[in-house]
Amino acid sequence: MEIIVKGRHMEVTDALRAYAEDKIGRISKYFDQIIKIEIAFIDEKNPSIANSKTIEVTVFPKGPVLRAKESSADMYASIDMVVDKLERQIKRYKNKTFKSTKSGPKLGELAAASIEAEEESEVARIVKVKQVAVKPMDPEEATMQMELLGHDFFVFTNADTDEVNVVYKRRDNNYGLIEPIYGKM
Repeated sequence: MEIIVKGRHMEVTDALRAYAEDKIGRISKYFDQIIKIEIAFIDEKNPSIANSKTIEVTVFPKGPVLRAKESSADMYASIDMVVDKLERQIKRYKNKTFKSTKSGPKLGELAAASIEAEEESEVARIVKVKQVAVKPMDPEEATMQMELLGHDFFVFTNADTDEVNVVYKRRDNNYGLIEPIYGKM
């Protein structure tokens, strides 16, 4: 398992790195194989931000990618909080069953051998199917269309590549573009 540690606006000390790798590395017991974990420490230098010590963790296991972000006044507390958040995400993922609204087979059923369920297993259902025409356009036009509709994302066919792409609004009020990569995972 590869662990990548980065610091933004700060130098990551050996003690902080070791503490984070130890705490976050413990989530590997929930997965068969974790390919990579990315840890980003961020220290906002703005004195008006009370919780300026932020940690972002992205876990790349065989399966869905997990991401968590937590902030507090102390980086060690942020690490503890992000580990708790990741464990909750894992528990929710492992205990969730996805079932089609049609009377057909289940899309997938996941069981948690290493996590005891505190709540009854939830059943998430696809409750609405929406079909959209994916008109060829460039990403800028798709972004404009998304804004006109008031949506957070927009699916379109990229006129340059002829592939289905998604533009989305990011938390920092910028935009992101998702392009498919086939056969590379």
